[in-house]
Amino acid sequence: MEQVLLLLIFLPLVGALVTAFSGNAAKHVALVSAIASLGLALAMVCNFTPDASMQFVVNFPWIKDLGISFHAGVDGISLITILLTNVLIPLIILTAYQHQYSKPNAFFALILFMQSGLLVVFTAMDAFLFYIGWEAALIPIYFICAVWGGKDRIKVNMKFFVYTIAGSLFMLLGIIYLYLQNPSNNFDIQAFYNLSLDSTQQTWIFWAFFVAFAIKMPVFPFHTWQPDTYTEAPAAGTMLLSGIMLKMGIYGVIRWLLPIVPGGVQDWGQFAIILSIIGVVYASIIAFTQKDAKRLIAYSSIGHVGLISAGVFVLNVQGMQGAMIQMLGHGINVIGLFFVIDIIANRTQTRKIADLGGIAKQAPKLAIVFLIIILGAVGLPGMNGFIGEFLLLLGVYQYSLWAAVFAGLTIILSAVYLLRMYQNVMLGKTNELTVKFTDIKGSEQVVLYIICALVIGLGVYPKPILHLSEASVQHLIEQVTQKLTSVN
Repeated sequence: MEQVLLLLIFLPLVGALVTAFSGNAAKHVALVSAIASLGLALAMVCNFTPDASMQFVVNFPWIKDLGISFHAGVDGISLITILLTNVLIPLIILTAYQHQYSKPNAFFALILFMQSGLLVVFTAMDAFLFYIGWEAALIPIYFICAVWGGKDRIKVNMKFFVYTIAGSLFMLLGIIYLYLQNPSNNFDIQAFYNLSLDSTQQTWIFWAFFVAFAIKMPVFPFHTWQPDTYTEAPAAGTMLLSGIMLKMGIYGVIRWLLPIVPGGVQDWGQFAIILSIIGVVYASIIAFTQKDAKRLIAYSSIGHVGLISAGVFVLNVQGMQGAMIQMLGHGINVIGLFFVIDIIANRTQTRKIADLGGIAKQAPKLAIVFLIIILGAVGLPGMNGFIGEFLLLLGVYQYSLWAAVFAGLTIILSAVYLLRMYQNVMLGKTNELTVKFTDIKGSEQVVLYIICALVIGLGVYPKPILHLSEASVQHLIEQVTQKLTSVN
């Protein structure tokens, strides 16, 4: 079955190559490729045994003299992120159907190229391969934002690029150091897990990796690139960044940081939790002041990701399971939110909340799906955001009552500012901008109906997703706990 994983990783690359030479048919070719990848991912889920083992393993020498292998595999943790990527990419491509991009073949090819890089990140079992995937996913999103972004895209994109490259260099230094400490002279993840590092070494490696992952998520105070980049990026670029790319940071913490330097996490994890919770409160307060709907959702994303980050660092099963399902739930919700704002902006030529109103009268279908997505984002029971936030708060509560109190503010505050935005945008009286507003149709309906189905479906019956990752999460926590016990 290892061929399935190879095909999953390289199919988007083939699709990107074909799309690049498809001219005006590029979006259709890209969509077919993305749907084919989704089919492969679903086949992988159907053939996956939900235990802690690594499955669909691919392992062959790549750069033999340096001990670098093309080593990839899938367990319950990576399977969730594979599902996230392959479910969202077709939806993101569909959201771009309503736009007339210059050079559409390049635009859609870059999306598929990024998909391949993301899948490498989420399956790599070799640190050098992980780093290659990490950088490969960054390159296309940089060009997507730089070429098709807003008027301030160059300045904003440069800030984004500097942040992410700086973080990547810290991680690369950490990987090289671990390689030099490895008597096997390879980059294999299990060999890194087995290293015996002293407290000072673990501290340095912790910060080398944490900075890279914290920038990508982003966690306070490494977040300052995010609101501007999300605002200036084209809609599809914002969805790629918020829906999938930020999950690279969370996944990196889970897969690489925790098992390699558990002592560093024990020493500095509380500081990481504090930063995450500060981000929850800070971003939620800033979201209240936003007049641009897209920027409001950008800050909302920082708040929700801060809760996920805190749930990972508390090192218990509840927090980790909450992080796994919330990564999927957050990705679905945030794409839905950004897409609705993009639809409104296309029809009214504004994203200013104060300039809108009364849209529900003109577009009842849009009003209903927008409300469903918001209820999912605020964690209403029965919606997809509820189970993840419940488990995250339960995990944080087991760590600290006060941490749970402040982390829980993201639920209360997000409900207030998102519902207030809905009220101002969708309800009230129409004006000259909204009086001729037309309801959703075509690809818009397809995307939003699928998103609403996922919001409700995952909320009503989250068990299959939790079951996929449960054994792998328990194994990870046991692995980290045993290493800490043996050191202490």
